[in-house]
Amino acid sequence: MINTDSPDLVHALNPAQREAVEHVHGPLLVLAGAGSGKTRVLTTRIATLIERHGVLPDRIFAVTFTNKAAGEMKHRIGRLLDRDPSGLWIGTFHSLSARLLRREAELLGFTRGFTIYDEDDRLSLIRRLMEQRGHAVKQCPPRAVQSIISAAKNRMVPPSELAAAPAFDRLAQVAADIYGAMGPALKAANAMDFDDLLLHPLTLFREHPERLGAYQERFRFVLVDEFQDTNKAQYQLIRRLGSHGNVCAVGDDDQAIYGWRGADVRNMQEFLGDFPTTHLVRLEENYRSTQVVLDAANAVIAENSGRIGKTLTTRRRGGEPVTLLAAADERDEAEWVVRELQRRSAAGEWQLREMAVLYRTNAQSRAMEEGFRRAGVPYQLIGAISFYERREVKDLLAYLRLIANPADDEAFLRSVAVPRRGLGDTSLAALERTAVQRSKPLLETSRAADGVPDLRPNVREAFRTFASFIDRLAERARRLPPAEVLEQTIRGIDYEAVLLAEGPEGADRWENVRELVASAANWSEVVPDDPESGSPLERFLAEAALLSSADTVVGQEQGVTLMTLHTAKGLEWPVVVLSGLEDGLFPLARAAEQPEGVEEERRLCYVGLTRAKDKLYLTWARARRRGGELRPGIASRFLRAIPPGLIEERRTTSLWAPAWGGQSGRSAGSARAAAASRYSSPPQERAAEAEPSQDTPRYVKGERVRHRRFGGGTIRGLTGTGRDLKVSVAFDDEEVGVKQLLVAYAGLEREWESA
Repeated sequence: MINTDSPDLVHALNPAQREAVEHVHGPLLVLAGAGSGKTRVLTTRIATLIERHGVLPDRIFAVTFTNKAAGEMKHRIGRLLDRDPSGLWIGTFHSLSARLLRREAELLGFTRGFTIYDEDDRLSLIRRLMEQRGHAVKQCPPRAVQSIISAAKNRMVPPSELAAAPAFDRLAQVAADIYGAMGPALKAANAMDFDDLLLHPLTLFREHPERLGAYQERFRFVLVDEFQDTNKAQYQLIRRLGSHGNVCAVGDDDQAIYGWRGADVRNMQEFLGDFPTTHLVRLEENYRSTQVVLDAANAVIAENSGRIGKTLTTRRRGGEPVTLLAAADERDEAEWVVRELQRRSAAGEWQLREMAVLYRTNAQSRAMEEGFRRAGVPYQLIGAISFYERREVKDLLAYLRLIANPADDEAFLRSVAVPRRGLGDTSLAALERTAVQRSKPLLETSRAADGVPDLRPNVREAFRTFASFIDRLAERARRLPPAEVLEQTIRGIDYEAVLLAEGPEGADRWENVRELVASAANWSEVVPDDPESGSPLERFLAEAALLSSADTVVGQEQGVTLMTLHTAKGLEWPVVVLSGLEDGLFPLARAAEQPEGVEEERRLCYVGLTRAKDKLYLTWARARRRGGELRPGIASRFLRAIPPGLIEERRTTSLWAPAWGGQSGRSAGSARAAAASRYSSPPQERAAEAEPSQDTPRYVKGERVRHRRFGGGTIRGLTGTGRDLKVSVAFDDEEVGVKQLLVAYAGLEREWESA
């Protein structure tokens, strides 16, 4: 039997935690800072309600955001009680709502055996409804329509309100029409989608207030974990069930990072307004990080407005300073990080599995993955598949493989299906039969599609057009660098439009495409004269194949962890590296275009900072390839908030120009200001500066230049023109020697310009 007055349990809770546990009746908002023991508070509070206050488990409604978290909490409650809390309603919003709806389905016109549609089911329904109602799926992709409808449901926006969008917004108009048709169609199929699981209970309570009263009477205590991540529908469900006032909301407005998927941090403030007698408890003692790490995190998040407010403290005084690295580019950044983590592991300070590298976007994993692979340092990629295994990357590599090798039938089958060309399984089967009969590759058979039986004229034309497109690219590939071949492929199939039509997920995939182009550009920096090894495209494909081959171990539990900041929420490591801290990347450029966008990005930075227990590294690059262009970087605005006394500044040996600090007599603040002014031109202007122009001065033999990684050198020769211009540079560093560089991607500067 639990005894919350026992010395062991009292000593296990600090005063603020004990205050949250011992509050029984009335609304309670627990502002739980990172690493402050909120799970212990929640589980101990539930166990205390059951054991000390005699609340039956089936009178408690406890919500968390993942099934795993719900299972762990239930297990911990059972350990505290020394028995299973049978009858306790604990789970995610969707699972608990489904459980409730199974009991009440008939009142809403469904049977208890209703089907729950997953994303694919819903997408199929949307496509069918669009075809039935005469909407062209090419102009309004079903996935984009689905994204709009889901966002509207999460915000509790009805079809009529969505239909009020401007007439020129065709996609919104179509989404509104399909949204209105989905309700009856789902009911006819006795089905609900995931969003309906949140909305139907609200409909039930509105149309049948007696059922609301029954559930309010049943669930005398309502508890919500990760309250800052609730959307409007979820908050309304909690508000109605908990109108009796016995609601305990646990969350951290400083860790609200899911606004892009409908979460509304304002629910924290609304809770205080809707429940005016709320007792507010702040959990500010952090059990994870050193004071140095917390001071850095507190300084960054303090710049956000509208916070309820708290300051994390710890008993772990002192700690190593925060290392701030200014690197030359993303490859230089990755190489330094790998060497540093390897050095500290070899010194016996921390094991590799105790270290993590975090980044803002999945696309950034490419340079880090390659850095760890080149050095032979084990790592594991969490929350996303390996860069070269991603769908969009494999799609484009299939095109390159087919361009380089017209006999590659597997590459043909993948690339001909992206984008859709009206070529279904039946058409491809007919083409394959003919190719087998003629003993010819599929691409060659496509060129002569008129001779393939059982094909409609438009299908024959589609095959011929595709073959012609590949042939044109193959001809150009003999004289173009791989990055340019990629760019022409992407433009030729309008791949950006194809991906962006998929909604938010497609936008992330497009970033990965841009990173693939950057990878090809990076590879092209050093083009050795080795015709015996094949063309540049063939050599690039060989390297990509080695990086993505099945015998390369992507995940090693004993290795360094790589993951996005969003995936890292709730986790911790002794050593954490936050990489890519440049304005435009973190915070993302598009964040400034959205309400409170920069504030959410700052909260995400705070989440990253507070993952570190002992040591924190922050890195940024003076230049970074994005979409095939080498763009100047400016240190993230988030770094300027960190007190200089917490930071030790480092620069890689390949970084030749003052970018952050390091000059004698200058403060970190003034160095930061100098860095900001140096690269203060708008992104569009910087991109324009990178474009080739007739006015661009020509390089000449004997001229002195500087490379961001290799340092200074002298031009020994030039070949080619325009984007194909190559320079042979003899670098001062004997270990670097002579390099052939593609000017379009090398980022060379005249020595007098960089002085």
